[in-house]
Amino acid sequence: MRYADIIGQEDALRAVRQMVSDRRIPHALLLTGPEGCGKLPLALALAETLLCQEPEADGEPCGHCRNCRMAAALAHPDLHLTFPIIRRKNSTSTEQVTCDLYVDEWREMVTASPYVAWDTWLNTLGVENQQPIITVAEANAIVSRLSLHASQGGRKVVVVWHAELMNEQAANKLLKTLEEPTPDTHFILTTTKPERLLETIRSRTQRIALRPLSEQQIADALTTRHGLDDNTARRLAHNACGSYTSACSMLGVEEETAEFFDLFVLIMRKCFQSDVKSMYQWADRIASWGRERQKAFLAYCQRLVRENFMANFRLEGLTYMNAREEEFATRFARFVNERNIIGFMTQLDDATREIQQNVNARMVFFDLAMQMALLVRR
Repeated sequence: MRYADIIGQEDALRAVRQMVSDRRIPHALLLTGPEGCGKLPLALALAETLLCQEPEADGEPCGHCRNCRMAAALAHPDLHLTFPIIRRKNSTSTEQVTCDLYVDEWREMVTASPYVAWDTWLNTLGVENQQPIITVAEANAIVSRLSLHASQGGRKVVVVWHAELMNEQAANKLLKTLEEPTPDTHFILTTTKPERLLETIRSRTQRIALRPLSEQQIADALTTRHGLDDNTARRLAHNACGSYTSACSMLGVEEETAEFFDLFVLIMRKCFQSDVKSMYQWADRIASWGRERQKAFLAYCQRLVRENFMANFRLEGLTYMNAREEEFATRFARFVNERNIIGFMTQLDDATREIQQNVNARMVFFDLAMQMALLVRR
């Protein structure tokens, strides 16, 4: 991964290049920013630079040496990759679950594109009712690896993706290593939610904040990298809200997003008709999903309700919908108004919280449908 492959983020790139050229690279760096802004690509580019045998004067990895080739393939023995995982279905309760179990899948995903959407990783893991985390077993494995000499005789680099998902035991285990790092060892942590990290972790890292990408930056990248025409690229860039991964996910109509849209339209129609039997069948269908997918659907419903409310103002640039959603909004938006918007969002928030707390999903979604049937008539 080279810095030239990173979209935008001139300020962050300038800061990283300066660190490299001054040879004052901190032992622990924290890259923060929203999903899809380029934290992981920057982390991997810096890791390749740190491992490079002949880095260029401007801080770029040479891209030709053996270390660069191994790092680009995410296969360098001194590049340690840490990311949230789940326990496999057939694993025992005493089995030590580490990233080694999933490293091939993660490498394949990131090699295809370092601008990785969180949902892509959830689908790769096959998440149902588990919350991916970085385990204490993984933290122990990192500490053990770092205690050994560098395989190639140079630096050792640890890239932690979604560091906010370290559980407390894992974070405390790594804390000592961050406080007293071994020579020539560098941690690069990325996170979308730095406030969820332990304060002691945050205080021992140097932070670089990445911004959401501009619509122009995303549009230019879509045009250059995917060959889209200007109008399509601008539309996707507008709807992406600063996230290149979101723009890429909208290149095609994803099956899950299409299903979410169809289910939202279905329940709104059944609410208008007061068709209680169909509302129960709708709830029963969603109850058969895993918890993470149910939460994703509720988040989608919140977004679509919000966009329909904003569509009432008829101001260009205020809404972020695809063509199917916009066509539906021409008929539905007037039913989301000042009298019920807060009620809609509150009910969806309550349902999300109850799903997180393992309340019976069939009851949660049937109750949600009944409440929406009342709200949509206001």
